[in-house]
Amino acid sequence: MSSASPTAPARLPHPRTAPSRSPWRSLRHRGMRWWSVANLVSNTGTWMQLTVQNLLVLHITGSAAATGLSMSVQAAPALLMSLAGGAAVDRWPRKLTAAVSQALLGLVAFTTATLVALGRLDMTSLLALAAVTGTIATVDAPACALLGNDLVPVEDVPSAIGVGALVHSAGRLAGTALAGVTVAFLGTGAAYAANGLSFLFVASVIPFLRPAPGAAVRPVEAPAPEPAAGDGMTVREGLAFFVRRPRLVALAGINGISAVFGRNYGLTLAVLVTGPLAGGAGSFGTVSTVLAVGGILGAVLGARLRRPSVRAVGILAAVGGLLQVAAALSPSLAVLLVLVLPMAVAESVSDTAGTAVLQTDPPAHLRGRVLGVWSGIGTVWGLAGPPALGLLMELAGARGALVAGGLLIAGAIGAGLLVHGRRTPAPVLLPEPGDRTGREALGTAA
Repeated sequence: MSSASPTAPARLPHPRTAPSRSPWRSLRHRGMRWWSVANLVSNTGTWMQLTVQNLLVLHITGSAAATGLSMSVQAAPALLMSLAGGAAVDRWPRKLTAAVSQALLGLVAFTTATLVALGRLDMTSLLALAAVTGTIATVDAPACALLGNDLVPVEDVPSAIGVGALVHSAGRLAGTALAGVTVAFLGTGAAYAANGLSFLFVASVIPFLRPAPGAAVRPVEAPAPEPAAGDGMTVREGLAFFVRRPRLVALAGINGISAVFGRNYGLTLAVLVTGPLAGGAGSFGTVSTVLAVGGILGAVLGARLRRPSVRAVGILAAVGGLLQVAAALSPSLAVLLVLVLPMAVAESVSDTAGTAVLQTDPPAHLRGRVLGVWSGIGTVWGLAGPPALGLLMELAGARGALVAGGLLIAGAIGAGLLVHGRRTPAPVLLPEPGDRTGREALGTAA
């Protein structure tokens, strides 16, 4: 006898599972879990070093200007060599490049720790080591960013970026706390040595990372052909791609105007809190804490995105600009705290979405050079922002600078969206097979 009854109901197919929107979905992949642990260790060590570095410069020189000079020297290579660093990342095997750069950064940290322990670190050697660190970082930063994305499918890249932002925040908190304990019990050199060990840990983990199935990242649109044999991997090719890619140019514009006229809250909100709102250092510390919480919440929300767009990045940045205007008009610290949280959330989601577009839009063989272009542009914005805001505050005060900056951000992005909307052609509907009327309409239009 047949085991199936003729009257048994037909078995329904299982419904298709909806794609996951969990902000933690990238951690389903083993390689990403290990990479996140390595990044947490590395960020903790880096913030331990950064916490004591400025104090070390002040101890050696007694000059605040010298502290600023050391930071500028470390940032300068990104402005001068980021394009070459991105080209190196495209040319060389990514895992090997990241592992070697991490090991070299560890060597620099150990060298600094040794000089501190021997009492031989002077300003000249410190500036030289800062310049070397900045030079290595022009290769290390794009290599590590792209390596993390290579471990997950393209739809999980926003989650990987959001998790990375959370790891960065957690490492900052842990590193800052551990720096005080380490210096108190073991001395300043120990913080540099701990950072060196963190780099070596990352370098040792990288060779064992394996990409998840389907992790060959490709842009949503049709990819450019892979480079032919003998391609020189030139810097010019990456720069030309960036300039000819309207969505990347628009992304750079959004990031630039936001970086110059907003987001420098360590400067603008500090003046607002201690000036018109008559608060003190403790009040600004509370504002900074709320900004950090908003950044973390925004990273979690940004990690839920699957295919971010430049339009979404712009809208979120404009919303952040309008919230900045409202924050500038706050009559009290309590009202400012209420407005600062959603402002930080909107900007953090915008940053996560923009980073996902930047790191997945270019063809795979150009991504290192595109990140190099982006790094150079970002360095220019970072250097131009504080002086521009300082001048604006001199002319218009803290409230006026925040209002003007927020309106410029929202107005420029809104105008760009309107222009883009007018230039975008309406979609043409193709006729169904056998539809004579549709074919005649197309013929008439031609």
